[in-house]
Amino acid sequence: MIDDFAKDCLHGRLKGIREALVWKLDGLSEYDIRRPLTATGTNLLGLVKHMATLEAWYFGEVFGRPSPDALGRWQDADGSDLWVTPGETREQIIDFYQRAWGHADATIQALPLDAPGHVPWWSRSDVKLFAIMIHVLQETTRHAGHADILREQLDGRTGVRPEYEEQIDTAAREAYRAKIERAAQEGAGGSRHAGLSDTHGA
Repeated sequence: MIDDFAKDCLHGRLKGIREALVWKLDGLSEYDIRRPLTATGTNLLGLVKHMATLEAWYFGEVFGRPSPDALGRWQDADGSDLWVTPGETREQIIDFYQRAWGHADATIQALPLDAPGHVPWWSRSDVKLFAIMIHVLQETTRHAGHADILREQLDGRTGVRPEYEEQIDTAAREAYRAKIERAAQEGAGGSRHAGLSDTHGA
């Protein structure tokens, strides 16, 4: 009974975070969902593609249940799952993610939490379904957080679900940000540049 509760709880959280990640693309242009928004190239549609690939691997071959989608070998991973080519469409990437989580859901439903798996790219490669569910939930939550920040940078929209989204009050946001900036400057000794690293200070 406890195992069933734990599995249902983890699975439910994973389903919710998946939906939140996809929602971060809503209403954005093709350019904005694809363009690199950090120094390391992080982009919104690439995050979705990455999570689709990750779920397909972890809930597929790790448990001897290969994904129906053709995947590259993990040994050949080169970061190409973190961005999309001009020929890949938003719809294709979202559909890939939804197929991946459908296959993952089937694996989760079919196996007990102590089902054995094997992750050849981990140093401790023998695992249980429970550990993989925790890992994938952690990764999805982490990247959904990245998507939160990227989306806020693009148009100011925030939130985890559309029904909880609040109207943007620009004046209130600016005042709140200014309060934090003043506190930061005061905490750094009153100087606008106090405490900055050499890189940022330059």
